[in-house]
Amino acid sequence: QVQVAESGGGLVQAGGSLRLSCAASGHTFESGNMAWYRDAPGKEREFVASIYGAGPSTYYRGWAKDRFTISVDVATTTLYLQIWSLTPEDTAVYYCNTHPPRYPWGQGTQVTVSS
Repeated sequence: QVQVAESGGGLVQAGGSLRLSCAASGHTFESGNMAWYRDAPGKEREFVASIYGAGPSTYYRGWAKDRFTISVDVATTTLYLQIWSLTPEDTAVYYCNTHPPRYPWGQGTQVTVSS
């Protein structure tokens, strides 16, 4: 069974950047999509971005288009999410999964942005 494990979160100041990683053991990147989601305080889990195969086909929520970049390293079976110009509204636990989600959820990685 595929297991996902997110990492790379942390505490950053507004305006900073982070690159989140998702190790997806057992997932074949070439044959499907992967996505990032996030749980912001007081909000339901929301979709952020997805990538089909190893790219370049990607899809972003409207608010994510300018500051988020999703990518895949097929050789290491790792999914990435680069976030620039972080704002306090980006504070959330970030998760990876297929879109729609098919795998058990990982523990996520906490991103906290201070103003």
